[in-house]
Amino acid sequence: MSKRVVTFGEIMLRLAPPGYLRFTQASSFDVVYGGGEANVAVSLANYGIDAAYVTKLPKNPIGDAAINELRRYGVDTRYIARGGDRIGIYFMEKGASVRPSKVVYDRAHSAIAEAKVGDIDWRGAFEGAQWFHFTGITPALGDNVAELCEEACKIAKEMGLTVSCDLNFRKKLWTSEKAGKVMGKLMEYVDVLIANEEDADKVFGIKAPDTDVTAGELNLEGYKYVAKELHDRFNLKIAAITLRESISASDNNWSAMLYDGEEYLFSTKYKLHIVDRVGGGDSFGAGLIYSLISGKDHRYALEFAVAASALKHTIEGDANHVSVDEVETLMKGDASGRVQR
Repeated sequence: MSKRVVTFGEIMLRLAPPGYLRFTQASSFDVVYGGGEANVAVSLANYGIDAAYVTKLPKNPIGDAAINELRRYGVDTRYIARGGDRIGIYFMEKGASVRPSKVVYDRAHSAIAEAKVGDIDWRGAFEGAQWFHFTGITPALGDNVAELCEEACKIAKEMGLTVSCDLNFRKKLWTSEKAGKVMGKLMEYVDVLIANEEDADKVFGIKAPDTDVTAGELNLEGYKYVAKELHDRFNLKIAAITLRESISASDNNWSAMLYDGEEYLFSTKYKLHIVDRVGGGDSFGAGLIYSLISGKDHRYALEFAVAASALKHTIEGDANHVSVDEVETLMKGDASGRVQR
């Protein structure tokens, strides 16, 4: 039986000045379609998983273009609801060296932000599936979308699916207080939780002692504490935390850890020179889901996820366009970047 994963969230139109131009310099924008859960679906399809993506998009040519982009990579789009007035947009200015990247959102009143319970055929989408994935961005779009998320989680659990969530706190969408309340309720359905160094603190008030995320330094004992707190508080099967050390906008160290209630695993650390970091966390989540649904052990799952995500930082756009073989080559230690002939 083929492995099937369903993801749910908002896909957006990304408009970015070419190269490293600033918004104020731009006379044109490059077009990309992307969003947390859509990026996960594309990655999984690249790995040979039957990946379905669920959202709501307007019934117009821009909605069609977003769907075509997903179909191009083999993602199942049959359960995308159509309706509403617009697709969300975000403008992306790519940072370099000491200048950070900037994002400007134009997503109010998007089709998915105005979706409601009953718009999506969850039982149809989940037929034959083993896994459901969403992120904390989706319920942040509004109380109605949070209810839609809860409906999806309830039906997923009824149908025996594993549920994963990437916390992905976005301060431009909601407050820490609101996020904690809504995500705390959704956590009762979650088996596998993915977070970064800020999410656990901003959403649940769980903070690694003696860690300053802006200083680029990690306290590994502190992260053990955070992972255990998340695992125990929400009765998770797995808590995974990505560990980003920001040296500059162009150079990061990238690693991750995983806690399964028995042991703490820390991954290989990669030194990255960044081409495009958007979607880095999504590619980590996809790598983890791929490994776990394929029956790999937790050490493999962690290393695959980190290597896949390291590769994503070298690829333009939101989604990760790599194969299982390419990820495994990096896992084996070939990070030379030499031409493959």
